[in-house]
Formats: sequence, C-alpha cells, structure tokens
Amino acid sequence: MATDISKQDRIGARVPHDVYETLCKAAELSGATINQFLVQSALKEAQAVIEREQIIRLSVRDWDWMLDLLEHPPKPNARLKAALKRYQKAKRDDADSVFNWRP
Repeated sequence: MATDISKQDRIGARVPHDVYETLCKAAELSGATINQFLVQSALKEAQAVIEREQIIRLSVRDWDWMLDLLEHPPKPNARLKAALKRYQKAKRDDADSVFNWRP
C-alpha cells in the first residue's frame, strides 16, 4: 500500500531571545509545540491578510447603491469622454504597446 506524502517546506527565523521566550510561553499555554504555535499563528494571520485584500464588504445601503448604478449607469460625463479619447488615441498611436490587440 503506497502512502501519499505531501511535500513540506521549511521556514526559519531568527528572533531576539525575549521574543523567543514569549512565543514559547504562548505555545506552552496553548498546548502546542513552538513550531505548531508559530505555523498556526502565521497561517491565521496570512488568511486574515488575504481575506482583507481580496474580499470587499459593503453595507446593505452601499450594496443597493452599487446594484442601482450597475442597473442604471449614469451618462458619461466630460472627464470620462476625455479619458476614452485619450485611451483610443494611445491605442492607435502606439503599435508596440499593450493596447495593440489586433492580430
């Protein structure tokens, strides 16, 4: 019977002694080894950072406002029209740019 061993990577860090003692105490109080504590803590923080950066949270009022804008977009104002003209000019003028989508 073959066992599936997933690849594991190593992470190392040097910290001041007082930081190490604090981490060891916290690990001991939580019933984990220092490595378990560090990985669990780092993973929890990493997931929080990713969620904070990738998820947009809106109030009910703001959600309703956004849906209304999507369903009934305002007419383009002068600044939007000018931006569109600049974009179209840049697309025409720079054949070697990222704007050149023609085959």
